[in-house]
Amino acid sequence: MDWKVLLTVFAAVFIAEVGDKTQLATMCFAADRQVSKFLVFLGASLALIVATGIGVLAGEALSQWLSGKHLRYVAGAGFVIIGIWTLLTA
Repeated sequence: MDWKVLLTVFAAVFIAEVGDKTQLATMCFAADRQVSKFLVFLGASLALIVATGIGVLAGEALSQWLSGKHLRYVAGAGFVIIGIWTLLTA
């Protein structure tokens, strides 16, 4: 097992997810006293697993046509475009 890759991916995803809208939505669900905290945890965990799986599959498929370097450029440009769009529509 490549621990460096595992820890790098864990740290990157953890930092990206802490305090984002997904975590805030999960906190809102968990704040409901009538809702099972285990089911909130399970639902949020399964959603993250499925979304991550889609990302892995998409990254693997795109790597057939783009190098890792170019894929990072495309992803970075996508983030910049979304940021600009968010600023313009705010």
